[in-house]
Amino acid sequence: MPDSLADALRQAAARFPSLPAILAAERSLDFAEFDRLSDAIASGLAVRGIVKGERVGLYCINSAEFALAYAGILKAGAVVVPVNLLLSAEEVHYNLADAEVCGLIYHGLVAANAAAVLERLPPLKVCACIGSESSDWQALLDETAPPPAIEFDAKVDLAAILYTSGTTGHPKGAMLTHGNLLANTASVRAALDWRAGEDRVLVVLPMFHAFAATVGMLTPLMHGCALVPLAKFEPDLVADSIGQYGATLFLGVPSMYALLCRLREDRISLFGSIRLCVSGGAALPPNVLQQFQARFGLPIHEGDGPTECSPVTCVNPVGGPVKCGTVGLPVPGVEMKIVDDHGNDLPVGEMGEIAVRGANVFKGYWKQPEATQETFRNGWFLTGDLGLIDEDGYFSIVDRKKDLIIVNGMNVYPRVIEDALCRHPAIREVAVVGDPDPLHGERVVAYVVLETPVTEAEIRAWCKPYLGRHEIPRRVVALDQLPRNAAGKILKRQLRRQGEVERGVDS
Repeated sequence: MPDSLADALRQAAARFPSLPAILAAERSLDFAEFDRLSDAIASGLAVRGIVKGERVGLYCINSAEFALAYAGILKAGAVVVPVNLLLSAEEVHYNLADAEVCGLIYHGLVAANAAAVLERLPPLKVCACIGSESSDWQALLDETAPPPAIEFDAKVDLAAILYTSGTTGHPKGAMLTHGNLLANTASVRAALDWRAGEDRVLVVLPMFHAFAATVGMLTPLMHGCALVPLAKFEPDLVADSIGQYGATLFLGVPSMYALLCRLREDRISLFGSIRLCVSGGAALPPNVLQQFQARFGLPIHEGDGPTECSPVTCVNPVGGPVKCGTVGLPVPGVEMKIVDDHGNDLPVGEMGEIAVRGANVFKGYWKQPEATQETFRNGWFLTGDLGLIDEDGYFSIVDRKKDLIIVNGMNVYPRVIEDALCRHPAIREVAVVGDPDPLHGERVVAYVVLETPVTEAEIRAWCKPYLGRHEIPRRVVALDQLPRNAAGKILKRQLRRQGEVERGVDS
C-alpha cells in the first residue's frame, strides 16, 4: 500500500509507464513522462527552499500543467492550496495569506490577478508563471537535482488545504491528509469500477475543486487511467473532445447535463465511447436525468459529498439500480447515517442530518479548532445536509440545514418546492430561499430562469396540486441566470443578499 499520494503516483508510473496519463490539445503525457516532470518540479521546489509541510498555492486552469504542479508539490512534501479561478483578487489574497503560502504557481491567464495578490503577500520562495518565458516554471521543469526523499505519515501529513465557499464570513480551509485522499480515491475507484489502460475521464469541472481533483485527476493518475482536461465548458467542445480522445467517463454538474441535452442530433454519436456519467455538486432535477437518458441512452449516476470528506461519500451504484432523486449508496469504506439534533440515530424514512465516518473525513479546519470541534459528534462528521435513507439504504438530500425556511413555525424545505417548480414547462431553473416576514417569520421566494414567458400568478397556480399553502412561493423573481460557483452550486447567499438590497437592509 502506498504511504502517501506521492508514493501512489510513483507506483502508478512504475506499473503503467507507457499508458497515457494526460490527453490534451496543448500537451499529452504518458505515465513515465508525467512522473519525470513532476519529480523535476518537486526537485525545483526543494532547491528553492520549500520544505515538508509548507503551503504552495496553485492558481491554474484545467490543464496538464495543473496536474503536474499538483503532483510536484505533493512529491516535495508540501501542501497544495488550490485557488478558485472565480474569486476576486481580494478573496484570493485572503485564502493564500490565511494558508501562509511560501510559494505560488499560477497560469498566465490569471497573471493580472496574481500580480495584485503578490503585491500584498510577503516575499515567496517560489513564484512561477505557467506560459511565461521569463518565469520560473520552465526552470522547475528543467531541474536535474534528485527529488527530495520525504518520509510521510499518511494520517497526519497534509496533502491539500481546500477553502470552502462559506455562507457567512470568510471561507475555512479544509485540511485533507494524504490518508484522507488515498482512502477516497480507493473508494472512488471501487465505486465507479475504473479500468486501468481503458478509462479516460473528461475533466471540464474545475480541477481546483474537490470533486474534479479527487475523481477526475487523482483517481485516474493513481490507477492507470487517463484524464482529458478542458479549461472551459462548451457543449460542442465537450462533444468534440469526447470523440477525439475516446473519453469513457464524464463528470458534470446538473446545469452541464441540461445544456448537453440541447446538442444537435448529429452530435449525439460523438458520445459513443462514454460508458459512465457522474453528477455531483448540486441536486440533479428528475427532468434533466430523463431527458439526458432519452437522448444519449446513458444513465447519470448522481452522487454527493462535501469538501471535508475528500469529497465523495455516496453515489448511485454502477451496475446497480439508479434511483432518481437520491445520491445513492455510501461508497466502500464510508459510513453514513441520519441523526437528529442530539446525535441520535433516526430510522428509515425519517428526516435528519446526514453524518459521515471514515478514513476520508478531513483532519479539521486550518487554524480553526473551535469550528472543527463543532462539526464532529462522537467521531461522526456532521455534513449540514438534511436528508433521509430509504429501505434499500439509498440516501436522499432534502436540503442544506441552513437553507431551511420556517413559515408560521412549520419547516419548509426549498428542495421540495424547487422540484415542483422544475416540472413547469416554462421554467428552466429555479432556486428557493426564505425572506424575513414580520407576520409569518419567513416567506418563500422563488428565483427562476424561464424558457418561455409565464406570469407569477400562473406559477403559483401550478404549485397548488404539489405543495401545501405554506410552501407556495409568495414571490417569484425572474432572472437571466442563477448565480453559481465553479462547482455548479447555486449561490443562495447571493440571492438572499439581493433580497436584502431590495428591502433596504443592505445597500
